Amino acid sequence: MPRMLDVSNEVRAEIGDEEADRLLAGDSAPGGYDCTSCRTPGDPEQERTSTVLFVGDETAVLAFAHSTCLPSQVVQVTEEQLRGAVRSISGDAAAPAAPVQNAQAAQTAPAQAAPYQAAAPYVVPEQAVLGVTSGLVLIAGELHPALVVEPTSPVARPGALGSGDDFLPLLIEQGFMPVTELSTAPSVLHGWSVLLAVGQLHAVLQPNPNGGQPVAWWQAHQPLQVTEGWRAAANKHQQVLLFAAPVGSIGRQPREDLLRDALDRAAANGRLVTAALPLAGL
Repeated sequence: MPRMLDVSNEVRAEIGDEEADRLLAGDSAPGGYDCTSCRTPGDPEQERTSTVLFVGDETAVLAFAHSTCLPSQVVQVTEEQLRGAVRSISGDAAAPAAPVQNAQAAQTAPAQAAPYQAAAPYVVPEQAVLGVTSGLVLIAGELHPALVVEPTSPVARPGALGSGDDFLPLLIEQGFMPVTELSTAPSVLHGWSVLLAVGQLHAVLQPNPNGGQPVAWWQAHQPLQVTEGWRAAANKHQQVLLFAAPVGSIGRQPREDLLRDALDRAAANGRLVTAALPLAGL
């Protein structure tokens, strides 16, 4: 039976025509796999399957996903993130990342659900220390997966000499929209995306100003686990809502209801911007 495998042009360009043809012929593709997005089993002989190539600084890992979950694509990650994903895949803490020539499907047990993820610190290229919170937000009667971003100090415009806070203006210039109430879901900000791999949050990607592959706007020091409910909502909507507020607007909220209250206050005070970001992986 022919395999229903999709190898995109960008994946083919990375792995080469010979390896791509071997995949399509079934010589190196798995008979079955666990989808790197929804974590459920898949079969390339029974359903359309995407090849997803995670590329680090030195190595790369080929994973497989239902085409209804993810398109075939190349996703840039750090070498440390890639090795962490391979350790999760293999269950071996000392396992190195596998080269493309020995590509392996992302086959792991679903990540353990964390009850609620609050204030995971990270550093953006300008070295501004930020915090990220993941949670479910109810909008118009429907739950949406959300990330809330808040810096721990004012964020100045690159090259600025003053001490003002340009965090929201900088994001508005990138296409994020101010919001005064959380009554409707925001529109999609194309070019930006949320990278999830092996059931964990890795990065928020933005367009590369020099063209080519997207680059990390935010990158986790260590992959952040998300709940099964959050991941299910992300799969359903195929996007994540990102809310951003200046320092002191949200705070470290221990529960999702308190997080929602803080979001509502920030919006009412004109201190919240938002956008819907497509998934780059899950």
